Amino acid sequence: MSALSTAALPVIVIGAGPAGLAAAAHLTARGVAPLVLEAGPAAGAAVRAWSHVRLFSTWGEIVDPAAEKLLAPTGWTAPDPAVCPTGGDWAERYLQPLADALGERVRYGARVTGVSRAGRDRIVDAEREAQPFVVHVEHADGREERLSARAVIDASGTWSAPSPAGGSGLPALGEKSAADRVAHRVPDLTDPAVRARYAGKRTAVIGSGASAFTALAALRDLAGAEDGGGTKAVWILRRGISGSTFGGGAADQLPARGALGLAAKAAVEEGHADAVTGFRTEAIERDGDRLVLVAEGGRRLDPVDEVIVLTGFRPDLSFLSEIRLGLDDRLQAPVALAPLIDPNQHSCGTVYPHGHRELAHPEKDFYLVGMKSYGRAPTFLAMTGYEQVRSVAAALAGDLASAGRVELTLPETGVCGGSGLFDAPDPAAQEEGDGGCCGTPEPRPVPLVPAAAAPAASCGTTADGCGS
Repeated sequence: MSALSTAALPVIVIGAGPAGLAAAAHLTARGVAPLVLEAGPAAGAAVRAWSHVRLFSTWGEIVDPAAEKLLAPTGWTAPDPAVCPTGGDWAERYLQPLADALGERVRYGARVTGVSRAGRDRIVDAEREAQPFVVHVEHADGREERLSARAVIDASGTWSAPSPAGGSGLPALGEKSAADRVAHRVPDLTDPAVRARYAGKRTAVIGSGASAFTALAALRDLAGAEDGGGTKAVWILRRGISGSTFGGGAADQLPARGALGLAAKAAVEEGHADAVTGFRTEAIERDGDRLVLVAEGGRRLDPVDEVIVLTGFRPDLSFLSEIRLGLDDRLQAPVALAPLIDPNQHSCGTVYPHGHRELAHPEKDFYLVGMKSYGRAPTFLAMTGYEQVRSVAAALAGDLASAGRVELTLPETGVCGGSGLFDAPDPAAQEEGDGGCCGTPEPRPVPLVPAAAAPAASCGTTADGCGS
């Protein structure tokens, strides 16, 4: 196929979520034809799966500018920019209208099962970049299709691949066999059946990010409800308690994100959750109708009724085996991006704005964007994805000047990351009394010091679907 005919092909975008639809909007604005392939039956299928969770970002931070311009002629009304929506709100009031505005450029029930170059597996060099991409698709009715593209943007996210409970990165022994009592998502306690599952029960929550905070806050609310007497959480942390464990609090430039951490802290201080630190799960064993968590070294916890594993997500790269990816060997993020988002580097909540250069791979014109571009790194924000796709769309349209500009400033968390229990403690930081910024102190037991009052936030204290 000639270069001219290849240029006439669409750019295939995998996933009709926030980043994928924003990519399509930016491509459309530049006169480049997109084709969005969504495995689910509607736009934002993954977002809809956590429709009960409230984001800690406001509407003003999760509506892409190019998308808003595309929506304007349809009569769409922008929601209050100061309000934090739920995942369901985001899907129904923004993602689906945006997909509808894109019309036939979005196809549903179309699961991508493979991506390659026409007539070239990953080994072949000869005229590789001159060949179009081929994308294999399996439709909801079982029909298979092969599509051609001039470029591919993978915005399929990480929702389908939650990380396991095991501290080694592998599933804990018994985790799969205990699947009837182990959840890997934040439970929707507004659902009567789900609520009954956790009400009055002892539940282990494994994880230290915003999703774990959300679950702890929800179980705390359930414990205080008329039907929730006896509800108790056991919070399992692989690291110790430090000043940054509960996030940035009032120092967080996203107030709802800071308030979420304080709600989790309150769950511990009020006795609704017991924190267990330095516990790296090795096995989940049956004890009659209950489960027992066992750590490396044989430490055992008292039995629990349920386990909620919220240890993050990882990218599904299985359908990209014929694409030449350049990924960091730890984070599974693009090599040039990885140092900018590495949680071991204590970035204090800042991420250097990045675009097509940092997202590039050895396979020309192939990009991972959105949550998937972060690999296993946490704390992704929707606005980061929007800046990514703005730059990528500009590069694919040949406007390298625009593609290279930085058009994003991210809010800081007020705290740092850190690899946790295996970090060498920083004595100077410990002397500051709060772990300092970028210090990971030795594990220490709860109880914690009394919490400060949570900051006022229009978005409440339940959080983050867009990415922590």
